[in-house]
Amino acid sequence: MSDPGHPFARLWRDYIRRYWPLLIAAAVLMTLEGAAVGVLAWMLEPLFDLVFVERRSEMIVLVGLGIFGLFALRAVAGVGQRILLSKAAFESSGRLQTDLLRHVVGLDNAYFARSAPGLLIERVQGDVRQVQSAWTVLLMGAGRDLVALVSLLVVAISVDPVWTLVAGVGAPLLIAPSLIVQRYIKRKSVRLRDIAERRTTRLDEIFHGITPIKLNAMEAYQAGRFEEATDRMVRASIRTQAGAATAPALLDLAVGFGFFAVLLYGGPQIVSGEKSVGEFMSFFTAMTLTFQPLRRLAALSGLWQMLMASLERIYALRDTVPVITAPATPPAARPARMDLAFEGVALSYGDTAVLRGIDFTAAQGTTTALVGPSGAGKTTVFNLATRLVDPDAGRVTIGGTDIRAMALGDLRGLFAVVTQETLLFDETLHENVTLGRDVPPDRLRAALDAAHVSDFVDRLPDGLDSPAGPRGGNLSGGQRQRIAIARALLRDAPILLLDEATSALDTQSEALVQEALNRLSRDRTTLVIAHRLSTVRDADRILVMEAGRIVERGTHAELVAAGGLYTRLAAQQLA
Repeated sequence: MSDPGHPFARLWRDYIRRYWPLLIAAAVLMTLEGAAVGVLAWMLEPLFDLVFVERRSEMIVLVGLGIFGLFALRAVAGVGQRILLSKAAFESSGRLQTDLLRHVVGLDNAYFARSAPGLLIERVQGDVRQVQSAWTVLLMGAGRDLVALVSLLVVAISVDPVWTLVAGVGAPLLIAPSLIVQRYIKRKSVRLRDIAERRTTRLDEIFHGITPIKLNAMEAYQAGRFEEATDRMVRASIRTQAGAATAPALLDLAVGFGFFAVLLYGGPQIVSGEKSVGEFMSFFTAMTLTFQPLRRLAALSGLWQMLMASLERIYALRDTVPVITAPATPPAARPARMDLAFEGVALSYGDTAVLRGIDFTAAQGTTTALVGPSGAGKTTVFNLATRLVDPDAGRVTIGGTDIRAMALGDLRGLFAVVTQETLLFDETLHENVTLGRDVPPDRLRAALDAAHVSDFVDRLPDGLDSPAGPRGGNLSGGQRQRIAIARALLRDAPILLLDEATSALDTQSEALVQEALNRLSRDRTTLVIAHRLSTVRDADRILVMEAGRIVERGTHAELVAAGGLYTRLAAQQLA
């Protein structure tokens, strides 16, 4: 914990330390709770010697009240310190989860492409929950049980220090096995968290793909795969718990051996009258009561290994840094013009070249269309324009300014995007349109009317307060698209990116959406990806892409007359 780079040191510094007043108050209550156990063992000596042996009846009430008072103090102190620690634990873990999510959503798209959803969900939820429960139990157990252990040992030593040494004769036998057990628990805890990630990913994919699962009659198959993942998790959990249970078991052997040694050594002293029955009962009770704190402290060693396994995973994620970052001193003002230009842009994913020297300019106030077969690199152009990825060579500029010189928030604030797959949240339609922004009612109504959202929203019983459903499941494809267009209208960004925005719609919905898109693109720099050439025939310029290159440029009429790839694509669609 002294190493500032140690995961628990970082947890303490970043999240737990701010609760030091609560922790101090809890420590005081832990001390009272733990010390009460030692005082109880000490009071057994006068109970046996004065009441039971000397038969002094006047001491019964005094000793009884003293014991009752100890239990009452212990109860109050126990409840109080648990409440204080719970407050610190839940608040600190909530902050940790929020900070972790803020960090994760700031990472590059490439990180999400290689990281399964289950991994991220388990890091933010599962690992943090493990840390929350572990550190409170550790603090509670270490505080209360250490005080109890020390107070009980003081009582035992005060009765007979030699008996106390004899009782601890088996302790050295624990060292080597305990070290082996700790390494085993750590290894199995890491394994368990990895399995939990894969299981959560499997569950996420099942629920996300429930429609194709039903259409392909895959219910039994997917349930079987989830059962396999669950079986692996159960086996890993059992092994982890078995390792955690081994440490207290080793302690049981050592304690049992110590009791046996004390009886062999001290029994004759009691028989001979050298030691009183009260002394033996006080010592025996003290050593018996040390048994539970010792077992709990031994169990904490396994819990510590589980805590460290989760903390290492959490801080490994926290230490992941995005590759795409904004410059330290971005320009204060946005570019005067919104011409979007690609200058010799090339990009590869591993050994696969995606773009090979792209050059074009989408002028302000014009519509530029990208067409071509799947895999030509059209969507990558959008990702480069918004800096979801950076090029390997060349540059992308807006109004002559390299976008890498701009703050990411400022850059992405210049774009409104409407794609084929519209993401809707399981919130009301109002939340999905405004995305949490405070929009004046007249401006909201104008956007809804322009996007033809009013056509169906006004017929719903709850209007804009109607729920969209998970992933927008309560709406049709055309309705979801119109919600996306309303969002873009409210965003009022100068550059518009349209990615197959009407390809999945029926004829009537496409006509409404296309009309809304035409209004949206007016006076904006518009870049369109389309497979259906009928949707881009009125574009100011069409760029035909193939294998990462622009192979043709021109208007619809010019490209049809040229007899090249565009002509063949048009002929195929007509056929």
